[in-house]
This record gives sequence, C-alpha cells and structure tokens, in this order.
Amino acid sequence: MSSDVSIRQQGGLGRITLTRPSALHALNTPMCAAILEAVTRWAADPSIQLIWIDHQAGTRGFCAGGDIRMLAESGAGDASEARDFFRTEYRMNAALEAFPKPILALIDGVTMGGGVGLSVHGSHRVATERTVFAMPETGIGLFPDVGGGWFLPRLGGELGTWLALTGARLKGADVAAARVATHYMPSELIPALAKQIEVADFSAGAAELLGEILVRFTHAVPAGSFEAHRATIDRCFAFARAEDILAALDADASDWARTEAATLRAKSPETVKVALGQLREGRAAETFEDNMRMEFRIGWRKVQSADFLEGVRAVIIDKDNEPVWKPARLEDVTEADVARYFAPLGADELTFAP
Repeated sequence: MSSDVSIRQQGGLGRITLTRPSALHALNTPMCAAILEAVTRWAADPSIQLIWIDHQAGTRGFCAGGDIRMLAESGAGDASEARDFFRTEYRMNAALEAFPKPILALIDGVTMGGGVGLSVHGSHRVATERTVFAMPETGIGLFPDVGGGWFLPRLGGELGTWLALTGARLKGADVAAARVATHYMPSELIPALAKQIEVADFSAGAAELLGEILVRFTHAVPAGSFEAHRATIDRCFAFARAEDILAALDADASDWARTEAATLRAKSPETVKVALGQLREGRAAETFEDNMRMEFRIGWRKVQSADFLEGVRAVIIDKDNEPVWKPARLEDVTEADVARYFAPLGADELTFAP
C-alpha cells in the first residue's frame, strides 16, 4: 500500500483519497497500483456500493498529473520504469472506466494529466470554482493520454481536439459546461456534501440516491466561456491534418484564432501530429481498452523521444521555456514519423487483467 494514497472502506463507500500534497497529489506507480487493486476488488464486492475519490482536505489541487521527471529520467535510459508506470496507470484507467457502480470524483482544484484519468471515466464528476482542467502535454512533447483519445473526441464537436492540441485550460463552471465534469458546486459546500454522503444508505440504489444528493448542492451550469468561439473551434479543428488546422486558424480574422495559432506553433510539432492521430483513432475505437492499447503504443515510444526529453528540460528542469523542437515545423514532420508511434508492440502490448 502506498503512503501517498489512503484507501479504505467506510460502510458501503470505497474511499480513495490522494495524500501527496508536496507534489500536488501527482500520481506515481505505487499509487496507481494501489488504486487498481482496490477498484478491481471493489467491483466484485457487494458491500461496496459507491467509490468516492478526493484529495487530502486542506491541501491544494486534486491531482496535477503524473511524475514527469521520473518519466524523463527513465526515458533517457532504458525507459523500463516509465513503461511500468504507463502499464499500471492505464490498467487503472481501464478499471475505473469499466467499474459497474457509481464513482464520485470531487475534482476540487488542479486536475491535469493523470488526475484527469483518475476522475473523468467515472459516473459523477463534481467541479468547483477552484477546478482547473488541462491536458497540457503537447507543450512538453508528451501526449494527452490516460484515455484522452477516448473522452476528448466525445466531448462534442471539436472541443476536445482544441483542448488536446493547444493545452487550453478550463476553469470552474467551464469544466462542467464542457462536460468534463457532470456537476458544479461552490467548494464551501463540500463539507456538507461529504456529511450527507457519509450517512446515506446507498444499498437500495446508489446512482439514484447519489444523484438526488448532488442536486441539493450543485448549481445550474451556465454556457461555457468557450462557446463564444465554438463555431471557430469546430470549423478550424475539424481537419485531419495539423497543417490544415493551423492554416484555418491563420485564415480566420479574429484575435482569438491568431492567439490559438501562436499557441499551436509553440507546441512540439511532432507531438501535435501524434496527438491529432491519437484523437482521430480514439474517436473510431470500438472499446475503451482498444483506445488504451493504442495509447500504450504511443507512450512506450514517446518517453524516449527527443522532443519529450527536450520539453521536460525546457519547462520543468531548466525552466527557460524555450524548447528546441526537432523537427521545428509541422510541415517537416512526415507521415512515417507519426506512424511509428502507433505500430503494434508484439509481446509488449498492453493487456488487462480478467
């Protein structure tokens, strides 16, 4: 059992509380392994009616992602530790997505990368005014994994493509407006909500009762601030080629489109193309597990890519924020460069426990 996550049973509740505040509760392999074991066990345990995921009270964030430094250090070597992390994390994501009972995730704070994968696949996801959602991986030469290929294309229109390629952040009610969260409430009401959940008897119908409880605390969600640009998002980000997306943004007369084009140009060109391919393949995937196998193929190779190592150096280690991407332009990234990330892994393919 990892000391960075508290896992326990509380009546009919399976409780998962992240307890790694020094790293904004970022996930590591032992945390993912402990959560995977609990979720797998609770799926078959009739005494568990509901999983409740949150982070340690009084600390910042929900979950800032994964251990990026470890991934880069491992990728600079034989990548075995990074690949073990991905294998465990992606199995955890799949177990959460397949869980046959309600999952309540209180995403009260920073929710990025691995934190998204821990929460977004559950049935009930509650955002607050402190929630900040992002999949910022293209800015460090990684990719929007943990099931991003599955859930991002299913947000509606091309909203997920915009979020994935640019790393745009959603805050507060916008997280629910985008359907990343299912509910929105003021953070000051969390203690009262927690008390009601703790004393509720979920044995007669957990999903229905949880929904009734959440209605008492959550607010109606206004239209997202991104809706002002929704037509532009859906038009410009609909193309199959990243070069065409950028050209469409350049051709748009709005200041917003020019800003997004500049943002896209600052990302790793190779990673932008890989992420776009991931989303298009994920949209067509028949099952969540198929999507996760595809993402594992990408992750297996991406941790050893020059752009990932350079992105971590520039953004996380040296903090000069001036990565030198190779290739430096979208048009210089070939189809073969992208296709190699999606090639089957043979005996190393991701598998799932029965």
